[in-house]
Amino acid sequence: MKNRKKEKWCQSLIFLIALLMGISDSCHAAMPAFMERAYPAQKRARQAGFDKKYVKAGMFTLTTYERFKAPSGSIRIYIEGDGRAWETRTRLSDDPTPSSPIALELATADPSDAVVYIARPGQFPAPDSVECNPTYWSERRFAPEVVESFDKAIDILKKRSGARDLELIGYSGGAAIAVLVAARRSDVTSLRTVAGNLDPKALCGYHKVSALGGSMDPLDAAGKVAHIPQRHFVGSADKVTPPFIAESFVERTGDAAHKRITKVELASHKSGWREKWLELLSIPPQ
Repeated sequence: MKNRKKEKWCQSLIFLIALLMGISDSCHAAMPAFMERAYPAQKRARQAGFDKKYVKAGMFTLTTYERFKAPSGSIRIYIEGDGRAWETRTRLSDDPTPSSPIALELATADPSDAVVYIARPGQFPAPDSVECNPTYWSERRFAPEVVESFDKAIDILKKRSGARDLELIGYSGGAAIAVLVAARRSDVTSLRTVAGNLDPKALCGYHKVSALGGSMDPLDAAGKVAHIPQRHFVGSADKVTPPFIAESFVERTGDAAHKRITKVELASHKSGWREKWLELLSIPPQ
């Protein structure tokens, strides 16, 4: 009799464990991919005093992380890279949220009073937002409507912060957005790029992939931003966006000697930036 009760008790315990595991698995499966993918970076941003918000601007609802510690005359805005745009060389990703959001890491390390991070369309999507068309993280990633959305979002953020001017910092594909936005505005006091895609046609040719149909070319805007103090950081070990991409851009701005470029030794496309960022920020734009 005792053995039978013990056997039933063991069966009940096994059933309960299996049930809990099933609940855990279903919750895990229901968790959005981007929550898992970029959780450490998002956690560090919250710990650093950033608030996650969503900004409806033009066609898109853009995800931001914002920190306004004190009133400031200038707001520093970081724009994320292309993220996980492709699953393979030929298959687009369903979710472009980056596994390692470098621009968010850099923003988190920035001690300035007014700092904002802006994700690209489709990244860190709002729970109730309209699903983003995948063309906006493929051939139309730098489309006019994308640039317009960032421009309008910056107007909203600038008003929210009370700042007069803004400094733009773009990582990878976010560098192209930063240039194209700066070309539309008169309140940009500095422009910095990190491993920036500043010549998309040359970069597509380098990687032997199709050109970005429907996208604007930051190289065409080089003359319009030539008067803005700028600094372009390139990694000596970057095989994704080699230094010659930034060189062709600064030459278009009139900087034939490449004085606006700083080469960071041993930095690759995704590593070697955050730990050196405070040092790199101290280098003045030219």
